Formats: sequence, structure tokens, C-alpha cells
Amino acid sequence: MRRWPYGLVAVIAGVLLASQGRINGQLGSRLHDGVVGGLISTALGFVVLVTSVMCTPVGRRGAGRMVVALRKRELRWWECLGGCVGAYFIVTQGLAITALGVAVFTVATISGQLVSGLFVDRAGLGPGGPQPITRWRVIGAALAVGAVTLAVQEQFVRPQSVALFLLPAVAGFGMAWQSAVNGRVKDASGNAVVAAAVNFSAASSTLLIFAVVDVALRGWPVDFPGEWWLYAGGAFGIVVIGISAAAVRAVGVLVLSLCLVSGQLLGALMLDVFVPARSAQLSFTEVLGVVITLFAAVVAALPVRAASDKMTA
Repeated sequence: MRRWPYGLVAVIAGVLLASQGRINGQLGSRLHDGVVGGLISTALGFVVLVTSVMCTPVGRRGAGRMVVALRKRELRWWECLGGCVGAYFIVTQGLAITALGVAVFTVATISGQLVSGLFVDRAGLGPGGPQPITRWRVIGAALAVGAVTLAVQEQFVRPQSVALFLLPAVAGFGMAWQSAVNGRVKDASGNAVVAAAVNFSAASSTLLIFAVVDVALRGWPVDFPGEWWLYAGGAFGIVVIGISAAAVRAVGVLVLSLCLVSGQLLGALMLDVFVPARSAQLSFTEVLGVVITLFAAVVAALPVRAASDKMTA
């Protein structure tokens, strides 16, 4: 019961994550360049976070504690690279979300999150230590994979749609690891804002490398949209990363992923129903896939009631 507030705010973060996907997807579509669009969104968030860390005493103290933890190897350098996964995820938003729709994109991401969350928790990569693999978690992950297949079955007739679907699925697989290592950075610094700044630093650096190659091959986008809200994706990302880093110790990587999943699914459905971004209508199989995925999240979150319910890896 003490963990439910963390789960509730994680659900809210999931809604924001779905909204961020729509914003970044539309920016990438308007620019005809998902990489540059992702860099703009992330860089703005990075500037806000670094300013917050440098201009506040608590932020500077947190950054100092993180540096000390790195020197003592209490925090490993690779645990500061969670933002690289975020960079890839942002690029996939710009490339795929307008074509697939938020619901299908989200279900693809979730399948990777649920499967990888099992192994990340089992390996103890998060700050909460190792978590057992239970039969309910395995059943939940299997249901999620089945729901994904159902949700995208109509896409199989178009090979290009299947290729686009694989992009967020791979991103989702890495997001559980990202939540785990961001939680370790938060523990080392004692500050969720510092953890978010480190995440955005790695993401911005990765996206800058991608953007340099992209611009060299395709040129700089000519027409930048005038709507200010299309550049607000980074602000949503700040809140999502901050909440995830703060909540992962309390609830574990898998349950955090499940709470984010619930918010993502609710937000994705609302966006595709009320503010559709593609010409095709939301199909019944896509809605059913979302419902089954949400049920899978509930199943995977069921508590362990007996030692016999645990499964060894």
C-alpha cells in the first residue's frame, strides 16, 4: 500500500509519454526529419535541466555526490548512458508514430518493456536489487506479446509497416534497462533532477552524432513549423524521466514499466480516438490489442503469494 502513490504518478508519466510521442512524431513529420526533430526536442530539455542543476544548491550537491560515486566506482560509467536508449526511442517517434498511430506504436513499445523488464529485474540492475521471475510475470509478458501480434496483424500486408513496427519494439526492449540505470544515478546523486540531466546529456550527445550524419546526407530541414507546442516534447520527457528515476526503487523495474504501460495505453487510445494523426481509423483489433496488453500488465503485477510461485532463471 505504501507503494501506490509511486505507481499513480508513474501512470500519469505514462500518459505524458504517449503525448510526447505524438508531439515528437508530428515535429519529425513536419520537418521530414525525425533525427533533427528529436535533437531539437531533447536539447531544449537538456538546457532546462542543466540550468536547474547548476543554479540550485541542491542540484550542485547532487551533481557532486554523483561525481564522488563515479570516482569510488559505486556508480559505473555505463550506468550514466541510459539516455542513449532514450535517443533511439525519440528517433523512432519521429519516424514511425505518425504512420503507425499512437496506439500501435505504444503496444509495440510495451511488448519490449514487459519482456526486458523480467530480465532486468532478475539481474538486479535496478536500485531495488534482484526481483524474482514469477509465473504471473511470465504469463503477463506472453499475453503482451500476443496482444502485439493481434494489434498489428492488419499491418502485415504492408512490409514497410512491419519494419516501422520493429523500431519501437526494439526501443521498448531497452527502456527497462534505461529505467534501472537512471534509478541508480538518482540513488548516487540523491536528486531526480540530476538523474534526468544525466539522461538528457547522453540522449542529446547521441542525437547530435546522428544529426550530424543525417544533415550531411540529407541537408538541413528548410521549413520549421511555427507552433510552439511542437517543440515541447523535451518538457514531457523531463517529467517522465524524473518520475521514473524517483519511483524505480520503491516499485521495481517491472512494476514501474507496468504503471508506465497503463498510462501510455490510456493516453494512446485517447489521442488516436480524439486527435487522430493518420488517415486510417483506429481498428477493432488495435483496440482489442490495447485492452489485452493492459490486462497483461495487471497480471504481471500480481504479487508473489508463495515461494512455490517463484521461477528460477
